Amino acid sequence: MQRHRRVAGLAFLLYMAVEVRAQDNHIDTIRPDAPELAHYGKFTIGVQTIKLVHLNQLDIVHAKKTEAIPRYDRPLTVEVWYPATLPAGHDASGQFLAMTRDGKTEVTLIGRAVRDATPDVAGGPYPLLIISHGYPGNRFLLSHLAENLASKGYFVASIDHTDSTYSDQASFASTLLNRPLDQLFVLSEMARLNGSSDFGGIFKGAINADKTALIGYSMGGYGVINTIGAGFTEASVAAPTGVPNRALAVRQAGNKDYIASGDPRIKAAIAFAPWGWNRGFWDDAGLAGIKTPLLLVAGSVDDVSGYAPGVRNIFEAAVNSRRFLLTFENANHNAGAPIPAPRETWFPVPSLKFIPAEHYMDPVWDNTRMNNIAQHFSTAFLDKFLKNQDQMDTYLHLVESAKDGKWSTDASGKPKSDHSYWKGFANRTAAGLRLEKREPD
Repeated sequence: MQRHRRVAGLAFLLYMAVEVRAQDNHIDTIRPDAPELAHYGKFTIGVQTIKLVHLNQLDIVHAKKTEAIPRYDRPLTVEVWYPATLPAGHDASGQFLAMTRDGKTEVTLIGRAVRDATPDVAGGPYPLLIISHGYPGNRFLLSHLAENLASKGYFVASIDHTDSTYSDQASFASTLLNRPLDQLFVLSEMARLNGSSDFGGIFKGAINADKTALIGYSMGGYGVINTIGAGFTEASVAAPTGVPNRALAVRQAGNKDYIASGDPRIKAAIAFAPWGWNRGFWDDAGLAGIKTPLLLVAGSVDDVSGYAPGVRNIFEAAVNSRRFLLTFENANHNAGAPIPAPRETWFPVPSLKFIPAEHYMDPVWDNTRMNNIAQHFSTAFLDKFLKNQDQMDTYLHLVESAKDGKWSTDASGKPKSDHSYWKGFANRTAAGLRLEKREPD
């Protein structure tokens, strides 16, 4: 009897440990020092998983240099977050399972989106946001941003890029070719779903694909930069270690078909730590093809995509775009984009030479703090360029370096004439940030 009690007691403790750990994996935390626009919006959030198939695509994973590249029907899993309606009294929160960096550990994430909730089409259609993760990654890596923006009246589609997720990581060449192609395909599919009876027709009237923004991190940012007009260089197309048989030429600068593929429905783009400059995929001539308003987000010591040289070169060379560069001083590659590291990733695993949490964390900045800042500036940027809310200019036109802003208010807290601190940030809370802007030449 005592043995059964001990076993039951151990089982209960194990259950409680798992339960406590799951409760730690919040993607929806808003810190008390979060900037103004980081806070959730007025909409209840729904979330669903949908399966798409991109027909007749090049099968890069199985390509051989001496043979024609075979073709296949490319599957894509997409998570969609959207404004939703709930029955009276229903709790506006939810949990979802997500794979982590080792490709084996599945965790429970906690957010505010309700699984399979009915879209609130009465307020639609909503501008479309397409999110593209890093390599490897998955559709939940930027879920903090996805559901936050959905609460503010956006329809968000986050892609699991086949061959590039934690679970199916394969040839890097597939990622190089397919990122922009996946983004454009999902855009067209979301536009189709707005008037389709697929998935029970529940998305009819919910999606305004004519007002679309792309959001990408690392290799997702690489895809974004190409999708909005920066063609690849000849050196990257011809690289023997890249995409075989010059297949990347379909997205090369100067290619007439590539130029024609530019989609006017894309009205804005956000790229966190976009990869490629330091590997020769971009040059000044190619980047001049970008005309879409662009927000770049980077850490000043990024050792994956690079900063200077690196992301800063993309910012300087996109001369035909209205563009912004938000810099987290002393942050590395994970600035702003990844969710907080799930607790289960804090411990070593046999399959990796590093602790999985390092895939999400930054050595200097707190993840939630960075997420809140990313939510704030993404909201201002997207509301400005997708919803034409000119009042958002006051959150984007700032003293370039936050440390140079002056906090000056009267006894009632009203700003004085010489007040120049960053709009939306409480006193002392914008330290370590810089926001630069450039107008088209």
